[in-house]
Amino acid sequence: MFLRRIARWGLTAAAALVPPAGLAAAETARGMDGEAEIRRRAAGLELRELVRLKLHHGGPGFINPFVRGEYGNLGRLLKWKLFSRNRFKSEYAGETVRPVSVDWDRVRRHDGLAVTFIKHATIMISDRGRRLLVDPVFQSIFPTIKDFSPLAFDPADMPRPDHVLITHGHRDHLDVDSLASLDPATHVISPLGHDGVFGDLNMNRRTRLDWFEAFREDGREIILAPCNHWSMRGPFDPPNRSLWGSYVVKTASGPTLFISGDVGFLDRYGELGQLYDVDLAVFNLGAYEPRWFMKKHHMNPAEVVRSFRELGAKRLMVVHWGTFRLGDEPVHHPPRDVREEMERHGLLDRLVHLDHGQTLFF
Repeated sequence: MFLRRIARWGLTAAAALVPPAGLAAAETARGMDGEAEIRRRAAGLELRELVRLKLHHGGPGFINPFVRGEYGNLGRLLKWKLFSRNRFKSEYAGETVRPVSVDWDRVRRHDGLAVTFIKHATIMISDRGRRLLVDPVFQSIFPTIKDFSPLAFDPADMPRPDHVLITHGHRDHLDVDSLASLDPATHVISPLGHDGVFGDLNMNRRTRLDWFEAFREDGREIILAPCNHWSMRGPFDPPNRSLWGSYVVKTASGPTLFISGDVGFLDRYGELGQLYDVDLAVFNLGAYEPRWFMKKHHMNPAEVVRSFRELGAKRLMVVHWGTFRLGDEPVHHPPRDVREEMERHGLLDRLVHLDHGQTLFF
């Protein structure tokens, strides 16, 4: 029965949340500098200096310089899925499947900036006739995990993206089947690495970014920013062979957007706020329960609101909810929970709520 429960949840889903126990060893492989020494040095440096020194580079790939490399391992995964009490289970019966429709004609007619929340962490940014598609996921990617927001339209009916932005390599953000449905000539912007995935897809128009590097075109600037996360493709793949990051998008229309990607809490958002005047912060919020297991991987609502405040953004929007139940909390809890947290801080008027398929027009 226990093995069936793990099989239902899925090894691929596990890889999106739990690096193997060998991650700490991979992170320490940096010559004479061990992982603890890297973190100690990083803690005393501003982000730009940390990146200039490339403290996040090491071994055969990359290192998270912000937190200890003692992530969940298989034992912790089994403890969570098999032996921990799930206080939310009684609420699962209230979860409903909500097919996603988008008024793409209205999006096409809009001349300025628009942000469309498609599903999971997939958003399309329309900026003066150019389209940026972030972490495209169009269908169920975990055979054993239900998709609560199936698309009610053919992705071929979307406006053609000019750029695809990938935040990191987990399969619910870098989905091969979704990418394969796009024109292989589409320009891809991603953190360093991921060469094998995009090579197999014949997507060769690529810009590979390190932290604080940027792609620029026609008055638009897309910057990869540091964040607290990690990257891995499958449960048996070596971790952190590719980089991860958040994006700052300085649009040609004027406003600046912040796209967090998956993040654990990091007390450096004040530094990013000093560097960038953010109009809309889009934070990933989902798969945050139970905290003893998820804390290092995904922020909870209180941490998202704290990060938003430290970033100094004008408005907050959350994604990464309502599609796959990757944590214990029901899939539609995150927007409710973040609303309560924003209200507690007197910030409710700065919260933007979009359901799947809705668009924020500037």
